[in-house]
Amino acid sequence: MNTLPLREAARAVVLDSHQRVLLLAYDENGGFWATPGGSLEPGEDYPTAVLRELGEELGATDVTLSAQVAERQQDHSVGGHQVRQVEKYFLAHIEASDLDPARATQTDNIRASRWWTLQELQDTRETVYPVGLADLIADLLKHGTPEQPTVLG
Repeated sequence: MNTLPLREAARAVVLDSHQRVLLLAYDENGGFWATPGGSLEPGEDYPTAVLRELGEELGATDVTLSAQVAERQQDHSVGGHQVRQVEKYFLAHIEASDLDPARATQTDNIRASRWWTLQELQDTRETVYPVGLADLIADLLKHGTPEQPTVLG
């Protein structure tokens, strides 16, 4: 039985019109790239949380989300405490020109942001979370939004 505290998180797979994905760089745990997002606040649902996070982290407003495209569960450390994180991923189509870092209110130790092509994502030796993101994006680009969310490892 898992006794770790539950942390619910909403994340966005952000694609632009050039089919590039936006990832954010963090230094902790040896450094990694990840999709934008974060934990739900009390009373929030997942879509509301991901829209709030896009505003806080990227200064993105007027974002339209598609349906949930993926989910994963992961035990890991957040702020020095072990948690069982349940993440739901939503597809968001955003252009670089729609992002305004000056409007970002909580950058949460984000070191950098970068737009990646699918090929760059498939070829990188850098750590990218979630594991399986390149395959998920390849599926999204080829088949569109899945009927059921993809379960990521």
